Amino acid sequence: MSPADNDFDDALDDDDDFDDEDVRVHTVVTVEVNGLSLYTHHGVTAAEREVGQRLILDIRLELGEADATVTDRLEDTVDYGRVCEVASLVATQRSDKTLERLCAAIADRLLRDFDAQAVSVKASKPEPPIPLTVEDVSVEVWRELDDEE
Repeated sequence: MSPADNDFDDALDDDDDFDDEDVRVHTVVTVEVNGLSLYTHHGVTAAEREVGQRLILDIRLELGEADATVTDRLEDTVDYGRVCEVASLVATQRSDKTLERLCAAIADRLLRDFDAQAVSVKASKPEPPIPLTVEDVSVEVWRELDDEE
């Protein structure tokens, strides 16, 4: 074993926390879900609302500090599997004309159900009903808790 291997083993044994009392660390945790694909019934036209179409959701929750960075426990952070379930329920149990309204409804529900300071929800239509070729169209809504409450 070389001396470099020994140094590597020592580094693995070290605690991940800072031991220096002069070092101040501020942790911000963000949980993201990208590409949640759902079949929904949202759109301006009656056909979009009746026949339905695929939407892709990208969700970002700003948690601030999360105890899970220290405790390594799921209950001390946001469970992204549960985030997917909640967003899916909101998106599939309603029929809005605009993606703005849908994104706002999902963001509001996520803020209510999870311990997040802010939430961003982006909804993309990969096959929008327009007469031009585009990769997708999307709308993003950002909701942030008011510090004055």
